[in-house]
Amino acid sequence: MTAVRISDLALDFTGATTVRALDGVDLDVADGSSVAIVGESGSGKSTLAAVIGRLQPRSARIVSGRLEVDETDVLGLDDDALREYRRHTLAYIAQDPIGSLDPTMRIGAQLKLVLRAVGDDGSPRRQMQLLEGMQIADPARVIRLFPHQISGGMAQRVAIAMAMCRRPRLLIADEPTAALDSQVREEVIRLLFAQAKEQGTTILWLSHDLPAVARWCDEVAVMYAGRVVERGPASAVLGTPVHPYARALAATDPSRAKRGKRLSSIPGSPPVLHGEAEGCAFAARCAHRIDACEIVRPEPVPPRHSLCIRAADLVLADRRAGLIPEEEVPA
Repeated sequence: MTAVRISDLALDFTGATTVRALDGVDLDVADGSSVAIVGESGSGKSTLAAVIGRLQPRSARIVSGRLEVDETDVLGLDDDALREYRRHTLAYIAQDPIGSLDPTMRIGAQLKLVLRAVGDDGSPRRQMQLLEGMQIADPARVIRLFPHQISGGMAQRVAIAMAMCRRPRLLIADEPTAALDSQVREEVIRLLFAQAKEQGTTILWLSHDLPAVARWCDEVAVMYAGRVVERGPASAVLGTPVHPYARALAATDPSRAKRGKRLSSIPGSPPVLHGEAEGCAFAARCAHRIDACEIVRPEPVPPRHSLCIRAADLVLADRRAGLIPEEEVPA
């Protein structure tokens, strides 16, 4: 079953000028899977996450496309149905753990509100059970504290507990460990994925942390200039990427750097679009571009739905070099 189905989703931000933030996103996410969305800042990851919850600002205008979550037309929901969708289907975990909590309320009071919204009594005992499930020591003390009195790692555990106690069908995690140190980050990710697996929750994880993505996610979708330019199994997309942007992004992973060698970077900057991109949006920065890339808008081609008119040539070259299995070579 498909948990999320997005097709040709385009969105503009309007104002003094019009900026195209999503330029025809296509993405399917299988029920119960974990999919990472990666890409540079400005690629459209956070905008896409906001649209899934219908949380885009008033300046945003849906231009085209469909968005379904659990076979529900999200873009067509009225106010009452949207509240139910946000309450029972969807959950978010934000990048700033402390900032995502109400600074004026004790942790226990915030847990109680969430629990009562799903029909639980929200008693102190239930609050402590939730925190114990996130391996928080001394939960009786923590529920009496305010957000500014706990660490970032503990705040993120509280945020995960609040999100997962509703047993959401879809969890969107927007860089949930970016503000944490490496040891705490690993513990929080492990708890997050354990909770999701236990409940059968589908995860959309927005991240810049490619090593963590490779370790924890089933699939990866690479975004650039408001489009998904490549998607597929995490090991394949990050190990032997096809699209030139996916290749360049994977090469910037510090874990791949060799001692004494300069870390790779991607020259240039992402474009600011004012409408549908003409040709390939990555062409100006691409080492593999040809003249046709400037005028031909690429459509998905196998393998991995790569948005590159040279994908077949690049894959065949990798195949000859023994980098990609023969079954992934497009016909």
